[in-house]
Amino acid sequence: MATNSKKAPRKAARKAPGAGVKKAPAKGKGTDRAQLTTARRADRSANSPAKGLKKGPKKGAAGTTKQADVPHVIVKGAREHNLKGVNLSFPRDTLTTFTGVSGSGKSSLAYHTIYQEGQRRFLESLSSYARQFLGRMEKPKVDLVEGLSPTVSIDQKSTSYSVRSTVGTLTETLDFLRLMWSRLGTPSCPDCGAQIESWSPDRIVDAILADHTGEAAMVLAPVVRERKGEYRKELGEWAQKGFVRARIDGVVRRLDEDIQLERYVYHTIELVIDRLTIKKDVRSRLAEAIEQAVQLGDGLCALVDTKGQNDRLFSTQRSCPNGHGALPEMEPRLFSFNSPIGACSRCDGLGETFGFSPELLVNNAELSIRDGALHVFTDKGRLVYGRLTMDHLAEVAKA
Repeated sequence: MATNSKKAPRKAARKAPGAGVKKAPAKGKGTDRAQLTTARRADRSANSPAKGLKKGPKKGAAGTTKQADVPHVIVKGAREHNLKGVNLSFPRDTLTTFTGVSGSGKSSLAYHTIYQEGQRRFLESLSSYARQFLGRMEKPKVDLVEGLSPTVSIDQKSTSYSVRSTVGTLTETLDFLRLMWSRLGTPSCPDCGAQIESWSPDRIVDAILADHTGEAAMVLAPVVRERKGEYRKELGEWAQKGFVRARIDGVVRRLDEDIQLERYVYHTIELVIDRLTIKKDVRSRLAEAIEQAVQLGDGLCALVDTKGQNDRLFSTQRSCPNGHGALPEMEPRLFSFNSPIGACSRCDGLGETFGFSPELLVNNAELSIRDGALHVFTDKGRLVYGRLTMDHLAEVAKA
């Protein structure tokens, strides 16, 4: 028993100091390894090409935003053409410019790397059926591209300028904008600003009876709107189906006439569905004409007077709820100032109007033309920069 009592304290003494000695070196050894690993990583990052990556300012007392809060496009290991493992990061939703001397790799980075990778990802997101018509784009020589959306490239080119040339037409940016507006835009009434909505044929009939009772009118079906062509075959087919008249380019004509349309000129053809006087007694007849016009006109129909004027357009898809007419189908050419259907009718899409100012032409309103009332005549009685005289003007006035 004495021996056991002496050994027990020895084991306890050996175990207690031993446990403390073993734990202390292990903890210190792990700390040294962690510090060595951190030092090696810092040394590698300092010598690696990725040191060019920009780091946003940390959020401090002034409230600056971290880089993680701002979306960036990150490119690593770009090796297209003369690029040698370029790494960079630039913010999204901003205008970023790549500058450098000729041959430094600006186009290789912007067009052959960033644009090509964005376009490739967009094509891969399409269905296999669509990809077979679009072809396949090769992956650029780059290790990693993050934060990139589908891209659009505007090619640099030199072209001739005209009065209808703008920055949007030269760079073809306007083509993408017109497509976006026509597909994603929400149409509204140009008169009152109300959002366009769908009207049923019965609602169109009610609006006509409420606003045009007692008027002699025609119901038209727009079948051709500002399109080029002769339309000989179509005019013959419409005549065979029983249609008698059509308004062609603003003039009502009979379909049994010899109608010759120029091939390369824009035309608008509207079939006359019915001619009647708007009254409540002819509601069923009017409703039948409206339904037929809407069917032939792809949801559009027009009401005009017997002279073919004072148009009011209705639509089963795009009508103003306040009765200000309807809008045609949203298509890209509606937003083009170089198209007759989208250009301003006053300036013809040029943005400027030209004309004569009577105040500048008149020299003295109290005098007669022969006595020098106008500035356009010289002292000898001839037109400026011309050979016409007062006698020629008098002959024109007699005619």
